[in-house]
Amino acid sequence: MKLIDQIYVTEDVTLFSISDITADIGHMAAIFRMIAEKGIDVDMISQTPSSGTGAGFSFTVSDSDFSPVLAIASEIRARDPKAKISVSSGNCKLTVSGEAMRGTPGVSAKVFQAAADAGADVRMVTTSEIEIALLVFSQDVQNVIDAINAAFAE
Repeated sequence: MKLIDQIYVTEDVTLFSISDITADIGHMAAIFRMIAEKGIDVDMISQTPSSGTGAGFSFTVSDSDFSPVLAIASEIRARDPKAKISVSSGNCKLTVSGEAMRGTPGVSAKVFQAAADAGADVRMVTTSEIEIALLVFSQDVQNVIDAINAAFAE
């Protein structure tokens, strides 16, 4: 049975990470509402565990939305001076998908090992039952695809 049906790439992705903000889902919702009101599509989202009263999360948008989201990040910083914001542009989202991945142990281990073997700098990971998405620097994409294909060759 073939575990992976498809590997696809989304190019020109910017990663925004916000940390040391109020650990409140309402606060996070307000930030995403500000982004949505600008007509910006958010793709990957990853929340970090809160520590005390502080929390953080990361999300991705198209590189073309860099400036408007940066303006929103500045608003967030003005409201909460302790907030830390970091930005990384020029990334690609590499998505590995397959219906047979559902309930199959070890798929993520193989994908992560392949990325490690390729020497990729993985910036973010999101998953579902049938997808694993890795945010990597653009220059790492082909090496990671080749390594994943080799890891899952049957």
